[in-house]
Amino acid sequence: MNTLQLVWKNITQQLGSTLLSIILTAFGVAILVSIYITSDTFEKQLDNNSKQVDLVVGAKGSPLQLILSALYHIDNPTGNILLSEAEKLQDNPMIDMAVPISLGDNFKGHRIIGTDTSFMTLYELGLASGKMWTKSYEVVIGSETARKRQLKLGDQIHSAHGLAENAHVHDEHPFTVVGILKPSGTVVDNLLLCNLESVWDVHGIHHDDHDHDHEGHDHDHDHAHTNESKTIETAAHDHEGHDHEHEHATTATASPAQEDSLVAERPRANVFVKSIADDIIKDHGLEITALLVKYRTPAAIGVIPKMINQSTSMQAASPALETARLFSLLGVGIDSLEILAYVIMIIAGLSVFISLYNALKDRKYDLAIMRTMGASKIKLFSMLIVEGLVITSIGGLIGLALGHLGLYFISTQTGQSADIIQAFKIYSKEWLILLIACLIGVVASVIPAIKAYNTTISTILGNK
Repeated sequence: MNTLQLVWKNITQQLGSTLLSIILTAFGVAILVSIYITSDTFEKQLDNNSKQVDLVVGAKGSPLQLILSALYHIDNPTGNILLSEAEKLQDNPMIDMAVPISLGDNFKGHRIIGTDTSFMTLYELGLASGKMWTKSYEVVIGSETARKRQLKLGDQIHSAHGLAENAHVHDEHPFTVVGILKPSGTVVDNLLLCNLESVWDVHGIHHDDHDHDHEGHDHDHDHAHTNESKTIETAAHDHEGHDHEHEHATTATASPAQEDSLVAERPRANVFVKSIADDIIKDHGLEITALLVKYRTPAAIGVIPKMINQSTSMQAASPALETARLFSLLGVGIDSLEILAYVIMIIAGLSVFISLYNALKDRKYDLAIMRTMGASKIKLFSMLIVEGLVITSIGGLIGLALGHLGLYFISTQTGQSADIIQAFKIYSKEWLILLIACLIGVVASVIPAIKAYNTTISTILGNK
């Protein structure tokens, strides 16, 4: 009977203590594998999603929340910002690209993003099939969205209001799938992209056929501006050339203070009219959720965020800084779980040690018989070492399987934010974790092995 057969027979004879050691080792390895895969995957995904974006501009609030909602799409936005105010940043010579995004709806948990074609350039995206949108209610979908929802070109979908999957569905405004993106390894794979007008239209926001061509900086608000200006100019003209009865009709829409101001400012009528029209457009203008900014020059790092935060009603958040802050917050919990996992594995090692040490009391006569039959001291020593190694190896392999199955279960029970976890991918560090578990088993069995090595045949058989 060879060493492995002897070891397996010994293990099955003390099944209770052996199972305890295997379970403890499995739990320790499972926790370590889950922590490693999750932290490593999220770190890579956070880097992939933010490496093209130097700054995110949005409404005042939490900078971290702004980053999570605009870049990683795992939180609610801080609010909206005026498109007219955001567009001013596009002409800054320090900014290479400023991509608008507008959130508000989802399709079965996948967020619908209103943007323009510069979004494709920013994330270096390509089409696997179909074409880009050319009008409202046309969407280009990510590869994972198409796969999980079984969507193909020409399919029509209905968006749900808000970012919750079970929200009110806009049945009256179906979207048509016109393109499917190539896999990018980013959160974009789980999104649906359309133009800004689609987001405004589905919520009944009038935009006067606004054509937001980001690359050409062609922002056309002249139609609304002209209408407002004509209205005010007509009111001013009527106020000058008509009788008291018409003045009374005019004051029905303008206060006496406004009339006095009109008269007082008559020599500068054009300037005054322009000012009022600008205020009206600003107060009732179109809004977006955020602006994704890419710098043209490194000097912008110290200038642009400060300028936005101090001189505008918007806030600027740096993905690099906020991601580092996020990991510092998560780091405490991750470190604590790692310590817990190693403690469990050490306890598993103690369990192996106690199991083998106590088993020697019942097996010392068997060991003496083996010695009389020609077994060397080295064979007895190696047999105990192999026994500890086998126990922790079995526990380690079970732990690897439990870790991957646990991650798969988590990914199926949570939203699209967990889709980035590849539950069944084998990582190189997993073998290191398994090796650590095996070493713990070897160390735990050294003292019982030494005791077996020092077995005295005459003493044991004489006492028997």
